[in-house]
Amino acid sequence: MAEIRLTRVEQGQTKIKNVPIAVTPEGFWCCPSPVVFQKTLKSQNTLNKPKPASLPPKIPVEKKSSPVTDRKPALTRSRSAAVSDDDRKGNADTSGFSAPEAVHRVSRPKIENMPRKIAIEFGEPGTSNIKVVLLGKQGFSVKLSVHKNVLMDNSTFFANKLSDQEGSSLEIGDCEDVEIYVETVGLMYCKEMKQWLMKQNVSRVLRILKVAEFLGFKSCMQSCLEYLEAVPWVGDEEEEKVVTSILRLQSEGIGVSPVLKRVSAGVSKPHKDTLSHIIELVLRSNEERGRREMKLVVLRLLRENQSVPSHASSTDICNEIIYSSCRNCLSSLLCLFQQAAETDFTDRSVDRKEPVLKQITLEADNLSWLLEILADRQAADEFAVMWSKHQELAALHAKLPIVSRYHVSCITARLFVGIGKGELLPAKETRKLLLHTWLEPLINDYSWLKHGCGSFDRKVVEEGIGRTILTLPLEDQQSILLTWLGSFLKVGDSCPNLQRAFEVWWRRTFIRPYVEAQGSIHQQDCSITPQLGP
Repeated sequence: MAEIRLTRVEQGQTKIKNVPIAVTPEGFWCCPSPVVFQKTLKSQNTLNKPKPASLPPKIPVEKKSSPVTDRKPALTRSRSAAVSDDDRKGNADTSGFSAPEAVHRVSRPKIENMPRKIAIEFGEPGTSNIKVVLLGKQGFSVKLSVHKNVLMDNSTFFANKLSDQEGSSLEIGDCEDVEIYVETVGLMYCKEMKQWLMKQNVSRVLRILKVAEFLGFKSCMQSCLEYLEAVPWVGDEEEEKVVTSILRLQSEGIGVSPVLKRVSAGVSKPHKDTLSHIIELVLRSNEERGRREMKLVVLRLLRENQSVPSHASSTDICNEIIYSSCRNCLSSLLCLFQQAAETDFTDRSVDRKEPVLKQITLEADNLSWLLEILADRQAADEFAVMWSKHQELAALHAKLPIVSRYHVSCITARLFVGIGKGELLPAKETRKLLLHTWLEPLINDYSWLKHGCGSFDRKVVEEGIGRTILTLPLEDQQSILLTWLGSFLKVGDSCPNLQRAFEVWWRRTFIRPYVEAQGSIHQQDCSITPQLGP
């Protein structure tokens, strides 16, 4: 961890606040915590609050006043790298005031009520070759120690500004959102932009997209659009913000149609062998209590690993091991389903059937655990692809008794919950195939899941299914929800309640086009009205 040196410059004293910050191998911060800016603004707003009016103090003119310098501490030069020359001159000229001058000073606004200038410096100056100064409208500035080649390679704005510039400093004034400017510049150093964006909410990504557009940061804009295309939008207000922001980009030559189709029809390196062996031991254990406890332990330890900075290669190796285990479990589960679906299976003795049914439960539980690990690591997209393509497994699902198969539907439910929460962001085709392949089997097992599975949260699952459906283009939303409506009207409470998703689709289909048409007519009327005057 390196430090942010936050220097608040006041007349008469300088305060320095050190805040921890993550640093990349290049020696630069990567997306600092917004808390620095929030605390800065909160502190500034508190200082700028108007105080209750009070009577001015009586200052007898005939009495000689003490010099101003006697009442103020000396400026500490060794700790104030951000103090300007004007501040130094102001402090040097404060001695030798006469009484009338002191009276004149009392009539001026107090220092506490004056706007504060705050300078925040990020990065490691030793490795940088240029400084970018952002001047915010909130009354503070941010000085970034950065690298010229990184800025020019990623941003057309910086490429144009710095190509012919010989100096080592660039100033950008009147920044409306300094915090997001800083994060967007930091993303130029970030190699896993998608994973970073997954930790943000829609509102923040829209702010980043706006700044990236201004800076001409094309790769960031594309990543933001991919995020917005896959993540669920919560509420009508958030949906409107996304659509409005995306429509503004249509003239930029950026592919925005995948996002608009939703509402419009037109990173220490682990030992590979050891980790693989541990996971295999847990998966193949036949002792229920030990297996359950060790799954919790391994999941917790892998979560701790996520909080420690690591190389991208080590993360890839771990994910590769987990996906290898997923493929083995899926292959085993398919073979078990094929055995259980044989016509003579029900006629077999209990001693011959029980091991197969028990192994089905075990493999389904193993897959649920592996999916949980991948979701924690923000790497479950490929699992959704694998699961959506298992049409044969889904076809065999209906041939097994519910008591033997419902554990498999728990995997489907977890995927829908993950997509609904934005924990995984599979492609549109994958989300569509997942719904077409596995929604019907889930509906068939729904009554059993509600009453026979203690960990099943009906409301969470229903919200996840609904949000997953609403991430698709409008035509696909209609097809899936009308099929669901037929099932819901037949079996009622034994079917997932997707009424909230149905209402959103209804408004998008029947109300939104009318509102847009009315807005278009209103705009035409406004453009014609001036021409009808005398």
